Amino acid sequence: MHIPENCHENVWIFSGTSDGPQLVTRLLGLKYNVFVSVLTYKASKAYPKNPKLHIITGKLESTKEIINFIKKNRISFVVDATHPFALIISKNLSDACEIIKKPLLVFERKSEIKNISNIFYIEGLKDIKNEDLKNKNILLAIGSRYLDDTARYYLNCGANVFTRVIPTQESILRAFGSCINNSNIAILEPSKKIKNCLEKKLCDYWKIDYVLCRDSGSYSSLNWEEMIFESDMKLFLVKRPKLKYKNSYYFSKYDTLIKHMIEKNNS
Repeated sequence: MHIPENCHENVWIFSGTSDGPQLVTRLLGLKYNVFVSVLTYKASKAYPKNPKLHIITGKLESTKEIINFIKKNRISFVVDATHPFALIISKNLSDACEIIKKPLLVFERKSEIKNISNIFYIEGLKDIKNEDLKNKNILLAIGSRYLDDTARYYLNCGANVFTRVIPTQESILRAFGSCINNSNIAILEPSKKIKNCLEKKLCDYWKIDYVLCRDSGSYSSLNWEEMIFESDMKLFLVKRPKLKYKNSYYFSKYDTLIKHMIEKNNS
């Protein structure tokens, strides 16, 4: 891979399809050379085609692998814009940047506690405590990693458990390999807008009483909040982990993050 001479403008972004494309578009407009790491080929399709954009697909398994990539490609800025609950990759990025004394720029979506009567904030996936769950229909919109364990807990509480997972091989295999009845599993992409929201139709069809998801700040969780507000369902949001890493700068706006990069380049 050819690396241009102005390597002080090489940026490596870790993200999905919510914030990554927004950041990349702005940086490409400023003539930065951008590397983006995404998990799947499908996620890579959300990014524009540009000779200054290099997309890396798949998991990075270790801190050493991250360090080697930074050195090989002479990366000046590393940006963590991953999901707020993607703790493993965020920890590996922090450790790698700490070892080579390179600041990590972290983009965090704002988290605003909603004062709505049927939205409840909980600490963990199994913390719906003050409800009679017996024979209630609960929809798990929590991804697939902890799906089986969480579903098993609520089944043992007497609830009827349903889920929706995204259409990736890993998610589908975990869903159908879980303790959830196959007829209670839906495979769909999260709706980007509340209008014509498939999740709403799914909740109506399954007569869902409770929805469990994580406070990620993504369009998916925001849609759940808006949907619940206009319904008789209850939404339980798992609070974000409160982790702050050394040698890191935190931003909640794209322009503020990019301004920081520009100022560092010019200093």
